[in-house]
Amino acid sequence: MQYSELNIVHHQEPMQTEILIAQLGELGFDSFVENSNELSAYIPSENFSENDIFSLVKSSPNINSFSVKKIEEQNWNSVWESSYEPVRFDNFCTIRAPFHEPVSDVKFDLIIEPKMSFGTAHHETTSLMIEWLRSEPVKGKRILDMGCGTGILAILAKKLGAEFVEAIDNDEWAFENTKENILRNETSEIYVELGDAENLKGKKFDLIIANINRNILIRDMPMYVETMSKNAVILLSGFYKSDLDAVSKSCVDNGLQYISHLEKNNWAAAKFVKS
Repeated sequence: MQYSELNIVHHQEPMQTEILIAQLGELGFDSFVENSNELSAYIPSENFSENDIFSLVKSSPNINSFSVKKIEEQNWNSVWESSYEPVRFDNFCTIRAPFHEPVSDVKFDLIIEPKMSFGTAHHETTSLMIEWLRSEPVKGKRILDMGCGTGILAILAKKLGAEFVEAIDNDEWAFENTKENILRNETSEIYVELGDAENLKGKKFDLIIANINRNILIRDMPMYVETMSKNAVILLSGFYKSDLDAVSKSCVDNGLQYISHLEKNNWAAAKFVKS
């Protein structure tokens, strides 16, 4: 799959950059690399719209300039290999690439090659979801990782002792990437599907992990709730703190009870239960 790279030079505050990333995400961009006053965003070339970018730039006065170029798969991998550093959660786990040295003094040493997929724990939302999984009783449960990206959360859930784990993503690249990372981490029991919330019909889970974005979470909430068994938990992220009320309302309107939420750099992750 060929991707297009949008490079934006700006003079924005961090919060403005986060808003810009969210806006690009709504346009179909699925991966981002930040470097000082530059932001690189990546989208499948077939989904790229020059008119969308012109409209966004026109409404963002703090953008100095932008450029677009098409990139091949090998170029993307070289970007990650030059910028992807391991992430460590004290003695609980590390997330590293195959070209990093193994880590022996943690409970789980996870190997994730991201390629075009989202989920290396560098982003706040993935980091927050790992913190939730760290404290959530997972052993023996049926788990769904919705919008799995690299498969990192599904893999961690299986390592934590989940009885059954299913990972779903609507992006073919993420689907293939998840399967590769499952093999790297010797968690081949995870079931991976290419699709969306329509794939959930007739299924039941004890815990749902959904790190997507606000609009998709709200749109698909009824289908998520339908798959939740009694007293099942759903962990949600992929949205800003300012979106928490809207996401919470969607959950409550569909019969869920708010438990608590975590925050990190203006991003949020929330826990709800089906009572």
